Amino acid sequence: MTKIFFATDIHGSEKCWKKFINAGMFYGASTLVLGGDMTGKAIVPIIKEKAGLHRAYFLEQEHELKTGQDLEHLTQAVRDRGYYPVHLDIEEMGALEKDKSKQEELFKKETLETVGNWIEWAEERLKKTRIPCYVCPGNDDTFEIDELINQSEYIELVEGKVVQLPLDYQMISTGWSNPTPWNTYRECSEEELESKIRESIDKLDQVKPAVFSIHPPPYGLGLDEAPELDENLRPKYAGRALIPVGSTAVRKLIEEYQPRLALFGHIHEAKGMIRCKNTLCINPGSNYEQGVLMGALINLEKDRVGEYQLTTG
Repeated sequence: MTKIFFATDIHGSEKCWKKFINAGMFYGASTLVLGGDMTGKAIVPIIKEKAGLHRAYFLEQEHELKTGQDLEHLTQAVRDRGYYPVHLDIEEMGALEKDKSKQEELFKKETLETVGNWIEWAEERLKKTRIPCYVCPGNDDTFEIDELINQSEYIELVEGKVVQLPLDYQMISTGWSNPTPWNTYRECSEEELESKIRESIDKLDQVKPAVFSIHPPPYGLGLDEAPELDENLRPKYAGRALIPVGSTAVRKLIEEYQPRLALFGHIHEAKGMIRCKNTLCINPGSNYEQGVLMGALINLEKDRVGEYQLTTG
């Protein structure tokens, strides 16, 4: 038996990243797998005003920071919730507000620095545990982070690769998704997505059992239900109207190939497990903004998927 811990969609939450890296030892897992969307979505300016006073607007609240301890606590809270704190004076903030290209440049800089720091932190722990760690960036992740991951000795970038797991299992991965309303970095048509996944399937040994780690869930199986949006990309009916938004290509390939296990993410609110023919399909969901790591712990046995459970911690 071998035990996999899978999590996804941590979106820049430093607390969730650290929990993920520590999950191998905590849960007794022999393999760590992180699905797509590692990086955060926005910067949070922390503005230095007079006499050491700092001010920030975070989670729709104004924070007045009078002491160094206040500043330290808010800075870490921003990181833990998946945002990038940046310390600016009033003049720098004014210049940033007027120049969108500077905002984008600063966001990319903070993203890459954060991922680099995460990798450095993780390597100190992974070199002690020797637990393999596989990462596949998702549609919200810039391509520049791939180079940083590739430089790691203990974290493997697995987009498009076939990874050999214990007990002769093989895993293929992709972080690309079907089109979204937000025109993110790694999304493509259903036809292109099917082609990408088929390229990986063609590399598999057809005799050995397979695990698919694919960022978007299959269409219409209940692991892809998200609030319906209006023309302004706001949830209709206060988010109570749910519709399937997963990938038809992914569902087609799961039904056709029927791997033993399929791991998904992308739709944070669609936590669940379901069988599609002979395939156990899992979306552990995501609650990264609360610093809560949601995951799936799965026992793989030689002839079947053994016990499995969704975790929250």
